[in-house]
Amino acid sequence: MKKHIQMAAAILAGMAILGAQQAVAQIAVKGETVYTMAGAPIKNGVVLLKDGKIEAVGANLQVPQNYKVYTAKVVTPGFVDAHTSVGLAGIYNIPADQQQLDPAAPVEPELRALDAYNPNEELVAWVRDYGVTTINTGHGPGALASGQTMTIKTSPEGFATLMDTTNMIVFTLGSSVGENFGSPKTSAKGMAMLRAELQAAQAYTKKMGNSDASKRPERNLKMEYLSGAMNGKYKSLITANHSQDIMAALRLAKEFNLDLVLDGAAESYMLLDEIKAASVPVVLHPTMARSHGDNRNMSFETASVLAKTGIPVAIKSGFEQYVPRARVLLFEASVAVANGMDTEQALAAITTTPAKIIGLDKRVGSLEKNKDADLVLFDGDPFEYTSHVCTVLINGKVVSEACK
Repeated sequence: MKKHIQMAAAILAGMAILGAQQAVAQIAVKGETVYTMAGAPIKNGVVLLKDGKIEAVGANLQVPQNYKVYTAKVVTPGFVDAHTSVGLAGIYNIPADQQQLDPAAPVEPELRALDAYNPNEELVAWVRDYGVTTINTGHGPGALASGQTMTIKTSPEGFATLMDTTNMIVFTLGSSVGENFGSPKTSAKGMAMLRAELQAAQAYTKKMGNSDASKRPERNLKMEYLSGAMNGKYKSLITANHSQDIMAALRLAKEFNLDLVLDGAAESYMLLDEIKAASVPVVLHPTMARSHGDNRNMSFETASVLAKTGIPVAIKSGFEQYVPRARVLLFEASVAVANGMDTEQALAAITTTPAKIIGLDKRVGSLEKNKDADLVLFDGDPFEYTSHVCTVLINGKVVSEACK
């Protein structure tokens, strides 16, 4: 009898623990306005979260028992930064926390972001508090091929939320390459060097396909990753700001069959027809980037112009020389709204569009059933200066309640 009582007590205790776990995993988010980014905004919307995924979205949904309820004026999907160096670039901008650009050689596509990313870097938490839940992070611009990007959530769980180890190969055309390396010093030389490397990768791939193993070359990581860019395994993120460098990037993509994503693109407003004809998305510089160097002809209105032309455009946080090392994605989108973008276009530029560009729109970027439960809760209009990000959830867990 005593044994049976002990067993019953153990079962009840287990059920209590399970119930507590379910209560933690089950959350209802109520918003006066919910931007799902999969349709029209929902008034008096409710998002039900269970086990890290979105269970249901709708107006005035009944909240089941044992769901913890969070309320907000406005609810949006978690923000997606399509190109950053957060986690490789540290918040303090000192040599010890800067891993995003290696000065050894101008062409190093084999450098993996995965090997340099620090999930405990303070800058990761800083962008998370402002609503950024997914980052395509890695090596920054400044080399002809500086390395790779990886995609990860900004969750405190770190590598447990890794989504893609190698998403893109990062290339740069423009004057910043010459500032970092002895060669190239001109755009023409930079293109010649890149074309030569890509041609070498084509030859390497052909030799590796030889049926006679004795005639195959030794494995070469640089050639492997350049080949991966040409066969569509990886996207090619090319930073180009001057109009002539943007045109060079379009030519390079056509010649070598690259899956091109234009990055930076300060003078893209000069080449709207060419970019649209090439069906190339743009990861645009931060709206408030400083207008000097290759950015000297940038415009606050570029994001709006690209969106109205029908070119997929994402706004990125960028790469800064001052502390902290990344801009606030929300603020950059807000200034784009003040310069011609409407609210939903600007939200798309930091949610659905970057999610599509990095190829993870089936998981993030919008609030839809079965997608990852990444949400941002505001106490007002997201693009008003007086509003704050008050709660951030990643994979159904509250990761920030800073109300910044």
